[in-house]
Amino acid sequence: MSAGADTDATDATDAGVGRLARLAPGVGLLVALAAAATLVAGVVPGVNALLLGVFFGAAVANTVGVPDWARPGVDTQKLLLETGIVLLGARIAVDELVASGPVLVALVVVTVAAGVLLVEAVAGRVFGLADKTGSLLAAGASVCGVSAATAIAGTIDADGESLAHVVAAVLLFDALTLAVFPIAGDLLPLSGRQFGIWAGLSMFSTGPVTAAGFAHSDVAGRWATVTKLARNSMLGFVAVAYAVRYAGRAEEAATGLRAVFDGVPRFLVGFVAVAAVANLGLLSDPTLATVGTASDALFALAFVGLGLDVRLDAMRETGAAPLAVLGVQLLTVSALALAAVLVLF
Repeated sequence: MSAGADTDATDATDAGVGRLARLAPGVGLLVALAAAATLVAGVVPGVNALLLGVFFGAAVANTVGVPDWARPGVDTQKLLLETGIVLLGARIAVDELVASGPVLVALVVVTVAAGVLLVEAVAGRVFGLADKTGSLLAAGASVCGVSAATAIAGTIDADGESLAHVVAAVLLFDALTLAVFPIAGDLLPLSGRQFGIWAGLSMFSTGPVTAAGFAHSDVAGRWATVTKLARNSMLGFVAVAYAVRYAGRAEEAATGLRAVFDGVPRFLVGFVAVAAVANLGLLSDPTLATVGTASDALFALAFVGLGLDVRLDAMRETGAAPLAVLGVQLLTVSALALAAVLVLF
């Protein structure tokens, strides 16, 4: 091997070590808070470790704040969540999905379409919001939260201030629904599958949906995740619709769709692949158990990170109109989705 190749390899190794050193403190904070939540949940009856982890993270973020030295590691929470979802595919029984598939897919399509149309109707006509602000709210509430709003903002060329208000409003409802839906699940006569599908159809963002589902039960967590991923997969179609609406020409719509591809969840492919491998019997029982444990651990860390991203001061700056629009959407869609789930599942 040449001296130049040796130097390149050394530089790459040093860069990798440096990156790990930057991530380690923040990941350590996630581990510490997740461990504390697990310990408390283990001794206090009725307390869910995942929700407690979110609470611990939010408490730290809104009291002492996240220190700069921890921020790089804390910012891995999205990757941890997505990896946990990919591994969750090993727990999915494909035969159950096939049995419910056509009905579930149809329900997802109807829910997304109805949610978008409802928000578009009330945002401007009732609350006087600008068209593009209403579109960002519609995508965020109906598809996949902040990711959808950000992706659609690029498609329709929305201004940064409008996006910031929409993001803050969505995050506020993420926090509220994460607290309310598990309580509702305990009060309502719902099976694990029914609650998971209901949460997956109603709540805005993937992280809170997954957390609320697993707070109810393991079965609910799996169905909530599958349902939410089905909703997330609708982002491309919604992006095309908005590109056509605002651009007015098919070629510009195609450009908008290419620009929004970064908002489509890539981990969905990994989730499907792992589910396929597991259901083909290619993984032994010990391997499946290990994968399940790894998924649980990643979720525990990711949900602490989710709490550390909650900023109450930023949420207070959001105007009343975006919150009112999201409130109308959530109450209407969740009520109709609950009725549909009770009848169909």
